[in-house]
Amino acid sequence: MIYNFRIVSDEVDNFKREINIDADATFLDLRNAICESVNYDKAQMNSFFLCEDGWEKGKEITLEDMGSDADEDVYLMDECVLSDFIEDEGQRMIFVFDYMTERSFFIELKKTIPGKTLHDPVCAVAMGNPPAQFIDLDDFEAKIDAKAALSASADIDEDFYGTDEFNEDEFDAQGFDEMTFDE
Repeated sequence: MIYNFRIVSDEVDNFKREINIDADATFLDLRNAICESVNYDKAQMNSFFLCEDGWEKGKEITLEDMGSDADEDVYLMDECVLSDFIEDEGQRMIFVFDYMTERSFFIELKKTIPGKTLHDPVCAVAMGNPPAQFIDLDDFEAKIDAKAALSASADIDEDFYGTDEFNEDEFDAQGFDEMTFDE
């Protein structure tokens, strides 16, 4: 079976890649195909995160074992086969390519092609320029601060804080008095 993954970025609007890869390939094969499609240095540390609905990070599949807790399972890219973790169209992943700033690509399995195999991954669609693999940390922090300031000024107004009225029914003083606290 062949998987077709669409890759997009929240940094660059017109950027898109589609990678076709065999379902029996490893996450390392997919990582290498992504890095080659965007001309990124493959010597850098990165990870895939399988996502739940809403792009919430779930299980991590990483390039190297970074000495995590012995209680946690470690999933390494070169040992993990795509089809063991990805089953359905619409499956989402995040590929963190820059650990310092948590910059990443968003990946979705767009379609599966059953009954076919693919020896090597293929970049089937390459639109737009990818974000730079590395950015200056001072520039990155300045952008974050500017976004936070813009967001704060747009979101905080007289409606943000609610009303000045106190509703006694919303406060359960008796329940508070009955609470016990550990010393």
